[in-house]
Amino acid sequence: MTFFAPFCIPFMVGAAVMFLTLAWKWGVWLWRLPRADKMRIVRGLPTRRTAEAVWEVVSESLLHRRIFRVNPLLGYMHMSLAFGWFLLIAVGWIETVAYLGFRYVPLQGHVFFKYFATGLEHKPAFDFAMDLLLLFVLSGVALAWAKRFRSRAMGLRRTTKHVPGDRVALSALWFVFPARLAAESATCALYGGGGFLTGSLGAWLAGHVGVLPLMNFESAAWWFYSSCLGVFFVALPFSRYMHIFTEIPLIFLRRYGLRSGEKETSYDRFQTDACSRCGICIDPCQLQSVLGKDTVQSVYFLRDRRYGMLRRETADDCLMCGRCAVKCPVGIDLNTLRLNSRDTMRNVPDERRYGYFAGLDRSSGTGKVGYFAGCMTLLTPRTLSAMERVFGAAGEEVWWADREGGVCCGRPLKLAGETDSARRMMRYNTELFRKHGITTLVTSCPICLKVFREDYDLPGIEVLHHSEYIHRLLRTGRLAVAHGATRFTYHDPCELGRGSGIYDEPRAVIGAVGELLEPASTRENALCCGSSVANTAISDEGQLRIARAVGAELEATGAEVVVTACPLCKKALGRGVKAPVRDLAEVVADSLVHN
Repeated sequence: MTFFAPFCIPFMVGAAVMFLTLAWKWGVWLWRLPRADKMRIVRGLPTRRTAEAVWEVVSESLLHRRIFRVNPLLGYMHMSLAFGWFLLIAVGWIETVAYLGFRYVPLQGHVFFKYFATGLEHKPAFDFAMDLLLLFVLSGVALAWAKRFRSRAMGLRRTTKHVPGDRVALSALWFVFPARLAAESATCALYGGGGFLTGSLGAWLAGHVGVLPLMNFESAAWWFYSSCLGVFFVALPFSRYMHIFTEIPLIFLRRYGLRSGEKETSYDRFQTDACSRCGICIDPCQLQSVLGKDTVQSVYFLRDRRYGMLRRETADDCLMCGRCAVKCPVGIDLNTLRLNSRDTMRNVPDERRYGYFAGLDRSSGTGKVGYFAGCMTLLTPRTLSAMERVFGAAGEEVWWADREGGVCCGRPLKLAGETDSARRMMRYNTELFRKHGITTLVTSCPICLKVFREDYDLPGIEVLHHSEYIHRLLRTGRLAVAHGATRFTYHDPCELGRGSGIYDEPRAVIGAVGELLEPASTRENALCCGSSVANTAISDEGQLRIARAVGAELEATGAEVVVTACPLCKKALGRGVKAPVRDLAEVVADSLVHN
């Protein structure tokens, strides 16, 4: 049996271009990895991490479990296309073995087997199985069409805007499986066989179309099917569909411990190219839902960075609140990619800016517990005085790092892209903490907390947010508070909740002093206050509009007092709500029971 016909050429050329391009891209990205990352891969290969990665590939790249959790209908669409196509390939290979044994069959022989196998005895079980799988994939294609033209019916308010390469690949993909149905049905009409789908359609064609037109239609259908495959394969490495083959190595590399950092590396390419541009990240973005901005979301940031057309405006105009990252079905580290893009665009350190560091130490007090207020807490002095009352009630001796002013934690500069300058500040503060011998570092600012935990090297020093610290004092009986009838609602700060995973402690503290009412968007889905220091492009008017939108949701709970645990959020929400806005420390300080 000869497994070649002229119509196979578009498919064969397309497959060759695709695999050569993929091999080149993967090879270059892996070769350019830092040596430490290459060693992580080598050490990780013979471990259970490889098996875990294989399972994640099945559960996410094929079954799309994360998308199912966010949007079941969208999850089914992706799963039917990915898993269905995989099964068509796998079962098709088994089919050729069942017919021909373990003889060599070229790739086009497997793909176009129905065309070449007309002289063989049909096996109804395979005809049925292959038709069922084809129907499964076609249902996903139908949903993809519906998503493009009626996105709200698929649970999405908006879909992504495509670049030319995306449109070419998408158009070809939309017609691959309908073309396969037409081609196989035409062959069944001429030679018999087929299952409930191709056989039935073939029988109808045989009864309504003459033999000569049917032969011409069969030839055209196979040419069209092969051409759709060829065009899709050529366009794939240069379109959003590159994610099909990039998400798989990304899963393995992530399991081996590779991560994006504040400096760009070739590992970032596995992340940017693994984005399927599904659009799930658009709806959670408050810049879109409140301000109507629709060109700066993560899907467009990743697209523009991948194609080398990223602008400062796109990189900078982001709250980096993490709402999109929580929903991302691929688990792309969106905020870190934003950070290292800003570093590449803006990081120009000026050594003259740090002269005031020399010999600077404005700290006061002694004690093993240190308190770092941070810039924003110093601008909300009621939080600082409330913490002083809490420390006093607990009998805690405190070393005050910056009550009289000091050096910023460095995260605002890092968020702006000036990472080298930020590192100077981090080194200064690290030396200050070590100099005074503290063992516990408490801060009221989630921005400071995150950078202390993730970027500072503080062995032997426990870093706590004041919500964690106060909760510990209450739990151990070192702090006594009176429970009242006041109804509170709590706003989760982005850097504290999604950024640091602290949700329960603030709620436990509020529950100790009054009644807690949850807003509609809470915990990992909580709204950003709008005044994030990560957004260096948003206007004051834009910040105020977001604050008012968030405030409306918080006030809808019927609470008497809005509580947050971030000084920046407190200032922002204070402009957006009519109810009083208090820091968690203030609420506790006002409820202290004095023995």
